[in-house]
Amino acid sequence: MPTARKRPRTYDPVRTRTAVLGQLAHVREAVRGLTPEQLALPTRLGGWTVRELVAHIGMALTAIERSLDLPEPEKQDAVLVEWPFATSSNATAIDEFTRRLAEQHPDLDTYLAGIERNLVEQLDTHPGTRLLQTNAGVLPLADYLVTRAVELVVHTDDLNAAVPGLEVPYERQALAAATRLLADALAVKAPGGSTEVRIPPYAVVQCVEGPRHTRGTPPNVVETDPLTWIRLATGRLAWADAVARAEVSASGERADLEGVLPLMA
Repeated sequence: MPTARKRPRTYDPVRTRTAVLGQLAHVREAVRGLTPEQLALPTRLGGWTVRELVAHIGMALTAIERSLDLPEPEKQDAVLVEWPFATSSNATAIDEFTRRLAEQHPDLDTYLAGIERNLVEQLDTHPGTRLLQTNAGVLPLADYLVTRAVELVVHTDDLNAAVPGLEVPYERQALAAATRLLADALAVKAPGGSTEVRIPPYAVVQCVEGPRHTRGTPPNVVETDPLTWIRLATGRLAWADAVARAEVSASGERADLEGVLPLMA
């Protein structure tokens, strides 16, 4: 497991809560207008239909409730930036659970509305310091909520990609959180200071072993937009394809990140 940097980034819990609930509201509004034919469309996620993708979005949020139902752990044993590296460990179980949920909840709007109500109640009831057992280890609720913002942004992009003409908007703070957490994960996976990765307007990180840059224009620079970065970091987009389509600019001999991407899948 990669080791997190000494001074991890912090996230405002109030803004994170607002971002998660806002992004969920965007998804609900979009799903409410989908036809049965659109819900049956394939997605880029291992054979899931749009219906199953929406069920999975709900599952990602009910993970908070499932963790709260467990006894509270005695101490934190993980850090937020490690979460992206743990997301693929239960892929088979997640797939089976998702397909069952899609079958059990034919009315997706009612399904998401119930999740939203329960989530608000849980966040009103439990402090952000409440410890949760998660797939990445024991984390505070406030930190785990950041990961839910990432899940929502990533799967909103999956939803937009699956349904022609659909343009579900992104909450600015949710997009920022997803960009920053995945950028920090890159710096953990490829530690160093030879390459500067810029994802304006949300994140800049130093990474990759080699001579550390101290002043002036960095010799190795990677720059892209937030959604392209998220697609690269989650395996939705190949590095070579992004460079070929000029969705990423990469200059310098240490600016090739193909060997360290994706960070999560």
